[in-house]
This record gives sequence, C-alpha cells and structure tokens, in this order.
Amino acid sequence: MTTTEVRAGQAARTFTPAELVAVRADFPLLGRTVRDGKRLVYLDSAATSQKPQVVLDTEVDFYEQRNAAVHRGAHALAEEATEAFEHARQQVAALVGADVGEIVWTPGATMGINLVATGMQHATLGRGGAAAERFRIGPGDEILVTEAEHHSNLVPWQELAARTGATLRWIPVGDDGRLDLSGLDAGTGGAGRAGLINERTRVVAFAHVSNVTGAVAPVARIVAAAREVGALTVLDACQSVPHRPVDLHALDVDFAVFSAHKTLGPTGVGALYGRRELLEALPPVTTGGSMVEVVTMESTTFAPPPLKFEAGTQMVAQAVGFGAAADYLRELGMDAVAAHETELAEELLKITSIPGVRVVGPESVGTLGAEAGPEAGLPDRVAAVSFVVDDVHAHDVGQVLDDAGIAVRVGHHCAQPLHRRFGIAATARASASVYTTLDEVVTFREALEGVRTFFGAE
Repeated sequence: MTTTEVRAGQAARTFTPAELVAVRADFPLLGRTVRDGKRLVYLDSAATSQKPQVVLDTEVDFYEQRNAAVHRGAHALAEEATEAFEHARQQVAALVGADVGEIVWTPGATMGINLVATGMQHATLGRGGAAAERFRIGPGDEILVTEAEHHSNLVPWQELAARTGATLRWIPVGDDGRLDLSGLDAGTGGAGRAGLINERTRVVAFAHVSNVTGAVAPVARIVAAAREVGALTVLDACQSVPHRPVDLHALDVDFAVFSAHKTLGPTGVGALYGRRELLEALPPVTTGGSMVEVVTMESTTFAPPPLKFEAGTQMVAQAVGFGAAADYLRELGMDAVAAHETELAEELLKITSIPGVRVVGPESVGTLGAEAGPEAGLPDRVAAVSFVVDDVHAHDVGQVLDDAGIAVRVGHHCAQPLHRRFGIAATARASASVYTTLDEVVTFREALEGVRTFFGAE
C-alpha cells in the first residue's frame, strides 16, 4: 500500500494536547514576552520559522566540537566536519524524498532558482558542451511562471528572458486565489492560439504553495502538461516542505528549491533539488575552489554534482543545523504536521466572519482529489492567511496586533503582481507552523475583531 493510499483511507492523526505542549517546549523563543509583558503569539512563520532547541544545540555543538573546513583537510576535525556536513545532506534529502546526490546546498531558495536560471544562460552561451544543449533558450522560446509567484521565482526568469530573447508568460490567478488553468493546454488559449504550455515552452517555474493565498498548486497537472512538450519544471517548495509531506520524486519535478529558515532551520542555507542527470548536464554558475577536479593554467574540469555547484567555503554549521531540523520534522511525522496545521488553517479562516475583514485566497480548506496524483488526500491550502481590513491600512492592522503581542506580516509579501491582481497595495498575513496552538489563533482573532473599532471605522 502506498503512502497516498494510506492517506486516502484514513484521516491523518494530529497532535494530542500533550504532544503539542511538548513540541512548544522545544522552541525556547516561544516562551518570551513582548510589549510590556504580553505573551508572544507568533503568526509570522511564512516569513521565517522559529527554531527548536535541537537545531540551536546542533549548530553550537558543531562550532564547539567539530569546526573545520570540509572536503579539504585530512585531520580529525576536518573528517568529522565533512561527515556532519554530508550527513546533513542525507537528512534533508530524506525529508523531501530525494537521493543524497540530488541535493545542492545554496545560501537560500532564491539563490537556488538563480542557479538554475543562470546555468541555462551559461548553456545558451555555449558552456557545458553537448550535454548542456538541452538547456539552451533563445528568441521564440517561452518561460512560463504564474501570477502568484514570489519575486524570487519571478525576477530570475524575467532576467533570463531579457538576456536570451525568450518570452515570459504566466498562468493567471482567479478571483478565488487559485491558479486559472483554463488556458494551460494546447488548443485552450483561444481561437488560433497555443495554450500557455506549448511546443515553445522550455521552462515552467511555479510555487507549490502561494506565500500569499496559501493555495496549493495542482503540481501533477502542470508537470504532466510540461512533460508532454519536453519543458523543464522548477518547483518553489518554500511554503510546502515545512508544512506537508513532500516527495519530489513522486511529484516528478525536474528542479525544486526550499529554504532552511522557513523549515525550522538556520538562516543562510537552502537546498536546490535537481534530477541527477540534469545536475550533471547543467553548467556551474559560481566557480572557484572546492568544485573542481583538475585545474591547469589553461582550463579546469569540474567535480560531479552536487559539489560542482558548491564553490568556496560552504555554510557548514547552518547545513548541519538544517539536517537537525529535517530530522525533527520527520520524527514528528509530516502527515501529523499537515493535519495539525489544517486545523489551524480552519481556525484562522474564521476571520471571514468578522465584519470588514476579507481574506485574499481560498476561504476554506478542501482536500485534493485523485487528479492530484501523489498529493491526493492532502489539504488544498495551508495555514497562511492574508487579509485586508476595510478602511484600515495593513500596516496599521499589524501595529494594533503587535501592541497585543501578536506578530503578523504586513506588506506585499514580495508578491507585488499578485497584490496588483487583486487591486490592493498591501495585506496583513497570519501564518502558522507546527508549534502554533488553536488558542493562539483565537487570541489573534479576538484582537483582530477590535481593529476597525480602534480606528473608528463603521
């Protein structure tokens, strides 16, 4: 029986109250107070998550006991540091269903997307030899993104299009905050027009979960359409990996990125996943020490992936901490994490009953159907809820909540086109994580109920 069949046959078990108390005890920062002794209610986990003690301890232990350069020295500390660094790669690979050689350390998800886009540009310039020909892109070719993208998964593709002469297109977002796939396939783009994915499409880059609407993209359908025309797929998994089971092999994407700091891990490190044969063919972007095999004064041969993409001194302690975070989530069980956060999403969405409060994105939590393939049975949105309060600017909403000890994000969340799509400049966003409680969401909702009154709105 597959994981999907198990998931479809029974509701995932969420945490018991005692288990959730134990989880929260793992996060020391959650015990502090803010704003004149108010209990902190942290609802900004989509921006960055808090870190469990095991992650903090792992980083400190590395610096206290194992600190050395990796893949270089032959002394004991260098061996221990290298072992910890590569073990972390195994831990992170296991979290996302990848092989260890398919995980490239990057300074973050943004850099991972830039690595793929710039690698394609290098291939277009003739670097990488015959193997890299598959990445060539130029005038007449198309790159497809979505209107829901975070700037990190939009601007690098804009730049690649500008540098190569390719055309950037995008999947629109419907009024419900979900992707409008009506024009996706060939023959559905209108009379005499090709679909958004057609024989000219070379890359389809999209977010697994929107950081604004919380909506889950139909990965299986988009990947299937891209496969039919031989286009590469790049998945931004920053808002999915921390919150639900993710199996990159099952999703059949070519590349994916995610960051440690949103996944209970340290800042300054992320991961790029790539199918092994693609990583072998993609030209390196950053060159220098550590990523080479043979160097002469005239030329250089490169190490196999993932080392080919890891030039220079790496973020070793952060990677080791990322590995600890991955193990922490796996031990909790990602099905249980998703079930807990679904309860939180349903509780957050009750703000739609507050007069003058409007949610940007799906207003309920559903379940993905059989067409979702490996994701069938999983929730179709996560517990990141963006909203506007009539007659009150988002920054003022955030200030009132902050005065009550409640931390939310305000602004355009690095997704200006999506906010423009809805005709708004800014939203407030409440986003939960594995350590959030239903009581905290209730506290947030009660504080939000007083915002319009505070500003004298009718």
